Amino acid sequence: MVGAVRSERCLQNMNARAAPSSLAGTPHAQLRAPAKAGAQHPTSPQSPRFLTRAAAHILALLILCFTTPTSAAPTPAYQERAHQLLDILAAPGNETEFFAPLFLDAVPLDRWRAIAADLRARHGTPVALGAVRTESATAGQVEIRYERATVGFTLVVAPQPPGRVIGLQIVGARTADDSFDKVMADLTALPGQSALSIARLTDAGPQVIHSRNATTQMATGSSFKLYILAELARVIAAGERRWSDVIPLGPKSFSGRLMRWPDAAPMTLHSLATAMIAESDNSAADTLLLALGRDTVDDMVTASGHADPTRTVPLLTTAEAFALKMPAAADLRARYAAATPDARRALLRDAAARLTAASVDIGSVAESPVAIDSIEWFASSADSIALLDRLRHTGGDALPILAVNPGIAPADAKRWRYLGYKGGSEPGVIAMNFLAQAWDGGWYALSASWNNPAARVDEPGFVALVTRALNLLAQDGAAR
Repeated sequence: MVGAVRSERCLQNMNARAAPSSLAGTPHAQLRAPAKAGAQHPTSPQSPRFLTRAAAHILALLILCFTTPTSAAPTPAYQERAHQLLDILAAPGNETEFFAPLFLDAVPLDRWRAIAADLRARHGTPVALGAVRTESATAGQVEIRYERATVGFTLVVAPQPPGRVIGLQIVGARTADDSFDKVMADLTALPGQSALSIARLTDAGPQVIHSRNATTQMATGSSFKLYILAELARVIAAGERRWSDVIPLGPKSFSGRLMRWPDAAPMTLHSLATAMIAESDNSAADTLLLALGRDTVDDMVTASGHADPTRTVPLLTTAEAFALKMPAAADLRARYAAATPDARRALLRDAAARLTAASVDIGSVAESPVAIDSIEWFASSADSIALLDRLRHTGGDALPILAVNPGIAPADAKRWRYLGYKGGSEPGVIAMNFLAQAWDGGWYALSASWNNPAARVDEPGFVALVTRALNLLAQDGAAR
């Protein structure tokens, strides 16, 4: 939930591109052993047809950062390693000849074999090598055809002989004969409650293409930060603020990179907004919410078209929300959940000393869902699409900020001319919201969420499901 944000710029960037932002600011792309993932992992024949948990995670902690220019023909040495990858994925054996010691230090052999076995359980036996594209003599993308899917990998080899593999990352998968009907069936099969809405954004407003429970109010975690971004874009467009305006950092929250920065560090509005959206930094969000004024951001909830603003206003800071979830705040939590918006505002003022980051013991909420049906930020998929459409029209320079972290693997994100993203998660909650422009210029929005008050949700599996929906949408757009 909290986790350390990687200090290496390279790994931060790769993680940001590979996974959604979490409420606590922890990259979802952090490598975990399957047995310790802490999330539900469907294995029975009746389970949803998710991509493997490994498909959403970085397979090596040491992955070289490189740009992605036009593909070049693979060298014989690189082609050989690509062929060997098929064998390594198909069955255990010879991994120490294939992977460099540096890789196996980060991903021990038993861990790698568990991941490879999980891929086979999900997709069947690897049967053939697909496309191989290189960007240099040592780096590129490799596709492996399984019985039920084609899985793409970024493969990086050492430049020195014998050219063992030093970096490997799953960057996407295409399920054979996939369809929106299958996506919706998998969504419906999730335990708890799920919702998804996909709309074409037109001059006449959003036109729904596919939906399930689109008007159901759902806990959305850090997705509420989109309302802060929309209000910030509004005041800047009105000339009330400038992106370059400097304000002090604080009050700081309980997780994220900026939590460790000096108190009252001078920050531009642009830097805070970027940290809030691209990294889901909680201190940045709380700073902006209070600097803009909670009441004005609450007004944005209504102005954006939220169908039931009283369910979610006043917007809580992240510190307040999680302080309310603490066992010691059970009395405040019950009063808050039952109160009107005005009474909630009064409670937040009166109990301010108890609702700070210092009151948050993250271990109390790190493993199991806590009050996700009462102490949260609520919106329906239709509400989120309306907000994304507003940002499309009025976001201005907020749109590049929204696109820093596209929320899905780079190979899948490249199917779109523009892909903006903000999501959120905590135990029992995950939400993903995308604003996308197709290569033909058409605009789309997708909002999906999954709540389960009884148990953690399978975050990587949900990312894979939503990625499938986005890929199908991109495919349909390309076919028109």
